[in-house]
Amino acid sequence: MPAEETKPKAPDKPAANAETPRAATGLARKRPRWALPLIVLVAIVVLLVGIPKVLRGLNTVSTDDAYVNSYVTFVAPRVSGQVSRVLVEDNNRVKKGSVLVELDPEPYQVQVAIKQAAVDSAQADLVVAQASVRGWVAQTRSQRFKLIRAIEDVDNQIATIRARVATWEQSKAALVLAKAEFDRAEHLMANKVVSIEEYDQRREALDVAKAQVEQALESIYQSRVALGLPAEAPAGTSLADVPANLDQNFSSVRQALADLLQSAAKLGLVPPSYDLTPKEIIAEFYKRDPGGNIDRIYAEVVQNAPDLKHAQATLLQTQRDLDQAKLDLRYCTIVAEIDGVVTRRNVNPGNNVQVGQTLMAIRSLREIWVDANFKETQLRNLRIGQRVELVLDMYGGKRTFEGRISGFTNGTGSTLSLLPAQNATGNFVKVVQRLPVRIDLKNYDPDKAPLFVGLSVTPSVDLKTAPTGPDAGKFLQDQTQLDSSKGVKPAAP
Repeated sequence: MPAEETKPKAPDKPAANAETPRAATGLARKRPRWALPLIVLVAIVVLLVGIPKVLRGLNTVSTDDAYVNSYVTFVAPRVSGQVSRVLVEDNNRVKKGSVLVELDPEPYQVQVAIKQAAVDSAQADLVVAQASVRGWVAQTRSQRFKLIRAIEDVDNQIATIRARVATWEQSKAALVLAKAEFDRAEHLMANKVVSIEEYDQRREALDVAKAQVEQALESIYQSRVALGLPAEAPAGTSLADVPANLDQNFSSVRQALADLLQSAAKLGLVPPSYDLTPKEIIAEFYKRDPGGNIDRIYAEVVQNAPDLKHAQATLLQTQRDLDQAKLDLRYCTIVAEIDGVVTRRNVNPGNNVQVGQTLMAIRSLREIWVDANFKETQLRNLRIGQRVELVLDMYGGKRTFEGRISGFTNGTGSTLSLLPAQNATGNFVKVVQRLPVRIDLKNYDPDKAPLFVGLSVTPSVDLKTAPTGPDAGKFLQDQTQLDSSKGVKPAAP
């Protein structure tokens, strides 16, 4: 029997089941009851998440071209020498004043001892100079008294001349009387009225009177010659007449004046003019004190004596040399000038270092900021004082930092680069430029969440909140003034 004949036939389906596939299709197209609530929930979530992001995008300006920056202090020796110890390694955190490197101090200790000996010698020289000045003051006083004595001697000689002239005049009067008495006696002698003895007495008295007149005249001549005057008076003058300023120009007075000026010169006293008379020079000396107090004058003279000033200056110079030597010795200990972290150490014990040679660098942990390079199309609404939210890739967006715009760099990155673009060559292609904007961190604590230089930052500037702080709402900061005690501060408006 053929195989076809042996296969049983399938039973025919009832006609009532002919519409079953269509009913099944309708049930498949019908949605479950939970589908609509799910769709509504998804829509709500999208709205709740999307709307804030849209609003945030409209109210903020952000860039991904930003990084952390900070000050760096290069550690360099102020004196040359051999390194004896290095006390820090890279990444060590140090405080201001921490010892970093020590140089061999022995050569500088020797210099301190040498400079100390020079100071001791200068102090001894100062004592000697003080004693010498006091001696010159005493000598000057003595010479002043000698000058006054010389003037008085000339005045006395002038008075002597006048006294001798008076004596001479008296002698001449006595001579006239003696001549009259002798003539009378001679006449009476011819008449035998007087005796020969009386006659001889009258003649003797006449001779004595003549001799006294001659003696008085010679003494006048002697006094005049002693004062440098001609023995006989010039025509029309008297023997008692002398020049009015003889006591100021006489040789002994001038010699005494020269000795006084020589002594005074050692004390730095120089007359305003060498044509002044001795009396005028002495008067000028007393004018050095309003009250003419000689003790105050000499005290001021001693204080300003050239040799004393020179000794004091030498002592001061040696003291400054000693201070410099001590300073160099102190510089053998190299310390940190700021708080921060040691980087790029390149010094080891035994190295010979020179002044200004970079030994290492210290990066500040606290004085840090963010340099954000915003596109020029984003700068329209940016101002100093605006609040900034900072997100760092280092913390994966789980920690945000607060900042504040503190200033705009006065030039785009391309113009401040090492090789700025030369658009004048004709190869200009317009490219959106970026301008560095400085963002200072607020309430930053490196001990809790440190930031490292060069880390990528995503700053978002809040355009909705009003700017605050100094220069708020401006593009440029106010002009600054330098204050030696407090650094740079804004100028008063």
